[in-house]
Amino acid sequence: MHSRWLTNRTNPEYVRYLSQSASISPVFAQVLINRGLKTAADINDFLCPGLTHFSDPYELPSMRTAVERVKAALQRKERILVHGDYDTDGLTATAILLQALKRIGLDVHYFVPNRILHGYGFHNPGVDMAKKLGASLIITVDCGITSLETVSCANKAGIDVIITDHHEPLKGEGQGAGGKGQKELPHRSSLITHQLFKLPEAIAVVNPKLGDCNSRLSNLSGAGVAFKFAEALAMEGGLPFSRDDLLPLLDLAALGTLADVVPLTGENRAILKEGLKFIHDGSRPGIRALKEVSGLNGKETRAGRLAYTLVPRINAAGRIADARDVVKLLLSEIEEESQELSSWLDSLNSRRQQIEEEVYQKALERLRETDMTSAIVLAGEGWHQGVLGIVASKIAEKFYRPTFIFSVENGVAKGSARSVPSFDICKGLAESSRLLLSFGGHKQAAGIKLKVEDLPAFEKAIKEIVQDSLDASDLQPALEIDANIRLSEVTPELVQELSLLEPFGFGNPEPLLGSKALAVVSPRIVGNKHLKMRLKRESLSLDAIGFDMGGLLEELQDSAVVDAVFTPAINDWNGGRCLQLILKAVRPSA
Repeated sequence: MHSRWLTNRTNPEYVRYLSQSASISPVFAQVLINRGLKTAADINDFLCPGLTHFSDPYELPSMRTAVERVKAALQRKERILVHGDYDTDGLTATAILLQALKRIGLDVHYFVPNRILHGYGFHNPGVDMAKKLGASLIITVDCGITSLETVSCANKAGIDVIITDHHEPLKGEGQGAGGKGQKELPHRSSLITHQLFKLPEAIAVVNPKLGDCNSRLSNLSGAGVAFKFAEALAMEGGLPFSRDDLLPLLDLAALGTLADVVPLTGENRAILKEGLKFIHDGSRPGIRALKEVSGLNGKETRAGRLAYTLVPRINAAGRIADARDVVKLLLSEIEEESQELSSWLDSLNSRRQQIEEEVYQKALERLRETDMTSAIVLAGEGWHQGVLGIVASKIAEKFYRPTFIFSVENGVAKGSARSVPSFDICKGLAESSRLLLSFGGHKQAAGIKLKVEDLPAFEKAIKEIVQDSLDASDLQPALEIDANIRLSEVTPELVQELSLLEPFGFGNPEPLLGSKALAVVSPRIVGNKHLKMRLKRESLSLDAIGFDMGGLLEELQDSAVVDAVFTPAINDWNGGRCLQLILKAVRPSA
């Protein structure tokens, strides 16, 4: 699908002013303005998000109550169950809290639900495990915000619950909101409005979605919330858990933050940037072994690289097996055990790729018979539930439509949904909730369950909701170009400046620059399907490569004139270094 090219523009005088006041190039100034950074102080805070920039964990709702309850558990020598989730965010969050609570001296155990046997979230099997262990306190991580009935069940069994989560809470008329004995919790926003949520009757509900939506903490991952909980414990003078114990947890928090595709700004950026240093150092045996089986030894530790290597391997267990041993790997201090578990994950990931491809191809076959004017809804008997989210992501990206993929079994359709940036998928599901047994997630991703007989009605309803919410331009991908520049402005100094924006990811994408009327010189295919050429303007020409863009070769004759979108880089090859344009898109120049 062809993308619209959208170029961000700012008053040139303001760009020059910011360039001079922050001592940066005009191109870099424009890129930063596009990210909402409009003063030299804002720029410095963004580019240098060190440990001193961490926010006070007690800004999170109910954090003080949660900490006091943990301190009471220590004094009473209670047993605690940490209830996690089976994806990378939930598993790293589980490991963070386990390591912190054990260091404090608490008797702590953990439970990770099995995707197939238990489903997603905090449900009765977690309470049953707490009863079996004799635990008097359950702490959830990365789940629980919508588990009203399960928390009630735990309360009846005499088990206290602390919810730590980052998912969207249920909206309602204040039923069971807040802590025990409270009826409602107001949601604060920049508009000073009050929206009531249905919340579990837990001892504490620690969720940034219940606080100030403009806070640096508002978009934390589940692992990020767990890390802030550990940070709050480290601030308590009477506990045997210090800042020195806290900081080594940043590698786990960074992996969870990266995996859950939360905006890499504010606190998330600080967590990831600092955590990448610990991952690179390889002080944790489990992560060191994972890097080895992923082929990362000796390579620079970059966020994008980890997202396509470590994260899928960690996720593989929760997708097609049981994820409990992943926590064991993340906390292991034994090299042999770490290597064995990492090899197990590597083989699971290979199997996951095979299953994913099988379901993806079946989904594409179904798609040929489906109207996809506004949204895509596909279902198949026995499709593996563990890969539905990945398949939905691939189809949503390929066809640029909100996508819902279901596996049908025993009269129930369980599915995953992925959206496009312009459509809030959780809001859409809320509007069709009368047809659903359950749902939950974020604006861009969700899990859904409904009766099979309701699938046709759901498909009709969600397509109408999408059609009413979006116009045609919302369903066409857009290539957002940070700045149009001259080829002469591509310099090693600019590459160095742009590298300061790392780590890249959701909310902080790799910058895209554009240049017009460039002459194509010596276009050719390298490798299997990569497009290689030089792009020339007047007397200056630069090397350019477009990965997986070999299909464009027939359109690019020598001396053709094109517009190009690219990210500038330094190519290190055979001991030499040269400027190179990493192509993202090319079109004939008007």
